[in-house]
Amino acid sequence: MTSSPTLDVVAIGNAIVDVLARSDDAFLAQHALTKGGMQLIDAEMAETLYADMPQAKEISGGSAANTLAGLAALGAKCGFIGQVNDDQLGAVFAHDVRALGIKFDTPVMQGDIPTARCLILVTPDAQRTMNTFLGASQFLPEAALDLDLIQSARILYLEGYLWDPEQPRAAMRAAIDAARNAGRKVAFTLSDNFVIDRHRADFIDLIEQGLIDILFSNEGEIQSLAQVDDFDKALARFADKVPVLVSTRSEKGAVAIVDGVRHEAPAAPVSQIIDTTGAGDLFAAGYLAAHLEERSVEDCLALGAAAAAEVISHWGARPEEDLNLIRAKLFA
Repeated sequence: MTSSPTLDVVAIGNAIVDVLARSDDAFLAQHALTKGGMQLIDAEMAETLYADMPQAKEISGGSAANTLAGLAALGAKCGFIGQVNDDQLGAVFAHDVRALGIKFDTPVMQGDIPTARCLILVTPDAQRTMNTFLGASQFLPEAALDLDLIQSARILYLEGYLWDPEQPRAAMRAAIDAARNAGRKVAFTLSDNFVIDRHRADFIDLIEQGLIDILFSNEGEIQSLAQVDDFDKALARFADKVPVLVSTRSEKGAVAIVDGVRHEAPAAPVSQIIDTTGAGDLFAAGYLAAHLEERSVEDCLALGAAAAAEVISHWGARPEEDLNLIRAKLFA
């Protein structure tokens, strides 16, 4: 008999340190970067771009880790599984995650493949252009999984970005099996259109098999997954296959279809958008935090929107304001 969960969420994701710098459109054009997108780069490109970047700020990041940071700030008990190297950035990442109260014990990788970093250029319109060198994170082996940790959590949270490399993909499949064998829920975020383009068949197969309980996306991602240009048609394609289907729409708010019933919520007000990095990650954090508290779907959407609004009001993908105060005001 499976024991009762002792953690709320365990996430598997890229263990990345974000390097953020202010930029302009001319710099993006000079380096042939697609504004607002995310591309994978090799070590040589990472070195070249880093050398040319304006003064930067280093902050631990990674999509799933950002979501856990928000969840931990809201009082959830969390664990993280991700691969870093035994190097300086790896030590920075591990320190930052553990300082948030998140359990992180994945064995470090030895050798000359450095810890991953994401070079993020933020233009004056707050769009972020991400250039990711996956480094050690793409070599997370199945052997590094702590299956007891996975089975101890109410929800296993997976980021689509990490589905791209072969080893982590196999690890996440094993993690899904472990979670479901323990009767736990599996949440999955689609992450980016480029990931969907490469792994659409895999993602649809996971959905068709009923292996995903909570699916997070934005408007463009769900349309890409469904291969349609209409948002409502895209939602309809998967609404009866996922118990909880959530899709954000930037300033148009967000939609959740839960057990076939559609719910909508507006975007939370923001006085000034500084940096959109982590908006989707923190939306997922807010939504899941309220979901874990068994609040209404409307409350889940509202807390997701509030957490996203907080993170886009400053630099970086980790919350700076007290999310508990934001939640208290929201549900007062």
